[in-house]
Amino acid sequence: MMQKKGSLIKSFGYAFQGIFTSLAKERNLKIHFAIAILVVIFGFLLKIALWEWIVCLILFGLVFSLELANTAIEEVVDLASPKWHEKAKRAKDAAAGAVLFSALISAVIGIIIFAPKLFLIFNI
Repeated sequence: MMQKKGSLIKSFGYAFQGIFTSLAKERNLKIHFAIAILVVIFGFLLKIALWEWIVCLILFGLVFSLELANTAIEEVVDLASPKWHEKAKRAKDAAAGAVLFSALISAVIGIIIFAPKLFLIFNI
């Protein structure tokens, strides 16, 4: 059954609803959000450069987007395959792996950005 196209404003509303609902219900998204807040706080305290802010924002967007996509995939797989199935497991594991990979790479990049500044502060 085809639905009528809604307004652009409604589309944005649904998208924000998806973000806020996921943030309220998904533990890992809360963790990523908390880490992003810490990165922003440390970014201001350590006065990171503009290009470093841009890198951080891109990484926030990447990790949050993949986490939201992972949530969507998990919901759809659970709906389509309520009983355990090997292919459902592989789909969910692959989606979770994409989030994990992006988070690990983001952490490495965060260390590259922040470690030299912390070394200067602590004379290491």
